[in-house]
Amino acid sequence: MGTYFLKPISFDGPCNPNLTMKIEGTIKAWPDKREYETSGRLNWMLFRGLHYFNVGGGGTIDGNGKHWWKQSCNSLNNQLHSQCDNGSIPFSVMFENCTNLKVENLWFTNAQKMHLTLNITRHVELSRINIEAPFDSLNTDGIHISRSHNISITHSTIKTGDDCISIVNRTSSVRILDINCGPGHGISIGSLGRLGNQETESVSDIVVKGAKFKGTSNGVRIKTWQGGKGMANNITFENIEMDNVMNPIIIDQFYCAKFGIGACDEQKNAVNIRSVLYKNITGTSASDVAILFNCSKTYSCQDIELENVTLSGVKEQEVKASCSLVLPIIEGDVFPRCV
Repeated sequence: MGTYFLKPISFDGPCNPNLTMKIEGTIKAWPDKREYETSGRLNWMLFRGLHYFNVGGGGTIDGNGKHWWKQSCNSLNNQLHSQCDNGSIPFSVMFENCTNLKVENLWFTNAQKMHLTLNITRHVELSRINIEAPFDSLNTDGIHISRSHNISITHSTIKTGDDCISIVNRTSSVRILDINCGPGHGISIGSLGRLGNQETESVSDIVVKGAKFKGTSNGVRIKTWQGGKGMANNITFENIEMDNVMNPIIIDQFYCAKFGIGACDEQKNAVNIRSVLYKNITGTSASDVAILFNCSKTYSCQDIELENVTLSGVKEQEVKASCSLVLPIIEGDVFPRCV
């Protein structure tokens, strides 16, 4: 079908409903950064204001991201030398202000930043999506969801250098079924609360079911900043398989992007985390801490339940649960347990 280079472009509605865009070859991002700088675009491919719109065809969308990764603020070297500039790195493919959207049977690879972003969308179906980027590519989340509702993600494989799926502020009613993740940073709720008192952030009614994680730095993660406001609640992780995952189950209310787990100081405000169920989760942990609940004194984790969770160490190493300021509800066989 051929490979075609594409400069920054937007597809703006409204359009007649039930249109379908078929991508059967390979679309590759134009490599010259000046095209983005002169146009002021923050996206490579932007779909905006479309309703009852379908995208498919079995083709590949290649963000040609190697030209951008070296300037990402996620690079430790760039953090230390103030050389980073995430703001000028374009999102690869973004759907914004769209409803009744269906994206299926596509390959996404080597995003500049975020492979597939849903922002202010409703009633979206993503199915048979394959996403791939090098494990050391920076800020290349597979699917990033913000301010969106009624989202379904099914039968997809994501291998990338950041979160396989990230779900952030003002998002609700997300169903994630039959996902293969790895390499990458796992499936993340958050981060939430980074803006402190400036905004109340919330994520609710999330179901992750039938996911497999292989060689990821995290499995299922909820991460929030100290000093933030809001809530993450009614979240279910069910029928999950972990294979050599560094942090299989993790809640971190002290998330700091630059410094890692538990590095932030306790503050008087925090994002509330409640009603989280971990059910039928098995597999192996690459670290000795298979379950980590790092909860806040200010707004501790509430109604956290573990049901039939069994995690062991790689090569029979011993594993433990590290639980701070939380006492989970236990149902069925659970190992390791909080002590």
